[in-house]
Amino acid sequence: MRCLEIEAYRMKEFVISEAQTEKAVLVGLVTQTQNERKTNEYLDELAFLAETAGAEVVKRFTQKLDTPNSVTYVGKGKLQEVKEYLELQNESEETEIGMVIFDDELSAKQIRNIENELKVKILDRTSLILDIFAMRAQTANAKTQVELAQYKYMLPRLQRLWTHLERQGGGSGAGGGKGSVGLRGPGETQLEMDRRIILNRMALLKQRLAEIDTQKSTQRKNRGRMIRVALVGYTNVGKSTLMNLLAKSEVFAENKLFATLDTTVRKVIIENLPFLLSDTVGFIRKLPTDLVDSFKSTLDEVREADLLVHVVDISHPDFEEQIQVVEKTIADLGAGGKPSMIVFNKVDAYTYVEKAEDDLTPKTKENITLEELMHTWMAKLNDNCIFISAREKTNIDQFRDLLYKKVKELHVQKYPYNDFLYQTYDEE
Repeated sequence: MRCLEIEAYRMKEFVISEAQTEKAVLVGLVTQTQNERKTNEYLDELAFLAETAGAEVVKRFTQKLDTPNSVTYVGKGKLQEVKEYLELQNESEETEIGMVIFDDELSAKQIRNIENELKVKILDRTSLILDIFAMRAQTANAKTQVELAQYKYMLPRLQRLWTHLERQGGGSGAGGGKGSVGLRGPGETQLEMDRRIILNRMALLKQRLAEIDTQKSTQRKNRGRMIRVALVGYTNVGKSTLMNLLAKSEVFAENKLFATLDTTVRKVIIENLPFLLSDTVGFIRKLPTDLVDSFKSTLDEVREADLLVHVVDISHPDFEEQIQVVEKTIADLGAGGKPSMIVFNKVDAYTYVEKAEDDLTPKTKENITLEELMHTWMAKLNDNCIFISAREKTNIDQFRDLLYKKVKELHVQKYPYNDFLYQTYDEE
């Protein structure tokens, strides 16, 4: 494949068209390590991802399996059920479904087999996230990182794009494998050519990212003697809204996943204390390692921060697992031992189910009031947590005071002779 052609087809098999809303079906598994409740939560998140990318989810399928099927991800019976549903719906042009999205990363073999059976576009969780990243990327840095991650995803899946050449195995020599007689050469040659083009392109992108990384490192060194605070957290927890509130800036924020892809750094002054505040890309469950590697230069803000402010969406039913995902990702980045505090955001959106007086069954997670949650976490973390609403500006003054206290402690330790801290005088 020629260079222009590969650029044209790059990720086209894996992405959602922005021009029109496509209808989609979701497929997930209930396994030994993932119970039904968790699977439904993951599918809720997948539906939100699909919506962010511009798709409309019309149906969900789940199946209980010990492990994903290595050939078709789900069992033959479930795949047939999905196929029959698609055929029934696609008889009508109004409800035509153009793709099926799977909740886990699929291998090249699985994608090929499922496509052959269902005859629609097949996406997995990774390709969906990559599509959103490609849509959200604004700066040269983010675009380069996304492109590199896309090529990393595409490389092991190249062969399925050339199935029309019927060149699946064997070398170019004698005894090339089943069905290779008379067809030796073109498929393999084409694959090798594509692979070489992609590898060359990846090498170029890595070089470009290394240059960007050097520039950013220089920028960070030139930021002066100020404490660096990084907002971290799961995607769509309100980091950018909080950033706008503290820095009085106009960072893009909306109720969609991965609204922020580029790290934004702003100088913030609370009372007499200036510090640097950075807004980072949100984390998510089942985030591919390649993606984390590609976004190294963006996540360097987390590594080099003096204080991590972990923002949590308290209104999310599974916020505790989100906390664990973020903490694990931070640890994987090598920033696990840094001073941190937790900000429980969206208290205005928190809901609970009130138990009847005559109900003697034990309380579940759904029955816990916000006050009970606050007491629990504050007893556990002392003054390392606070409950706020960035949108409604609830408890923001208390949050500023706590942040000031934390940053000041670090500032005095790191820059004991810094003259930034001018004297404050209490009004009489």
